[in-house]
Amino acid sequence: MRLSQGVEWAAHACTLLVAAGPQRGLSLAALAEYHGVPAPYMAKQMQALSKAGIVRTSRGKTGGYALARPANAITLWDVTSALGGGQPLFQCTEIRQQGPCAAKREDCKRPCHIAKAFAEAEQAWRAALQGVTIADIAMEVGRDSSAEHLGHALSWLGANLTELPGA
Repeated sequence: MRLSQGVEWAAHACTLLVAAGPQRGLSLAALAEYHGVPAPYMAKQMQALSKAGIVRTSRGKTGGYALARPANAITLWDVTSALGGGQPLFQCTEIRQQGPCAAKREDCKRPCHIAKAFAEAEQAWRAALQGVTIADIAMEVGRDSSAEHLGHALSWLGANLTELPGA
């Protein structure tokens, strides 16, 4: 299993938006610039986050993106799921019912042991992502970053934040 770069970019964008606060936001161009990623691809991630209700967007000269709900109410699972990661990772094809020694359909009343093991592992993975919020990540970034880096980032933010209409 491999998550797309889009999940990483979306999680970083959400974490950066924590610092913007609820009344201000960042333009798509600013989000892409901050992370050094192509704006058209960042647009796809932000559109998916908006559709999932994770970010809100305002159009116009002072428009941009902001978190749609508190950072402590947005989990890494929410971000992953919004970008198409909500589909089951393993799809059992009932291979045990194929081949020369195939089990009869009526003998397969219980889930395949392999499918069961994958389902349990996936549930643990989802639960782990559901246990980490964007607020948790932002707090760790703040704690683990140098004062110089934080100062530089906050200066950049100050120069790029916009007041969102209707906030």
